[in-house]
Amino acid sequence: MKSSVSSKGQVTIPAEVRDRLGLRPGTSVKFELREGGVLLRKGGDDAHPVDRAFGRLKLARSVDQTLDKLRGPRPPKSDGRTS
Repeated sequence: MKSSVSSKGQVTIPAEVRDRLGLRPGTSVKFELREGGVLLRKGGDDAHPVDRAFGRLKLARSVDQTLDKLRGPRPPKSDGRTS
């Protein structure tokens, strides 16, 4: 398979390669320089964006307190018995 580099440095990935690797618009790719060439891999970063941000948010209150403030007070807990 063959492709050429555009004046903007862009390369069209052949449809057969895109289909086989499941490359869709927005899919990240990673380029690895190798002796005599380059290797293209699907996915430039293994971590999901949410995973990278997890644990960084510092809240003034607990999540339960924050949700109670947003939703209003919780109904009283029932002891499970019926009258």
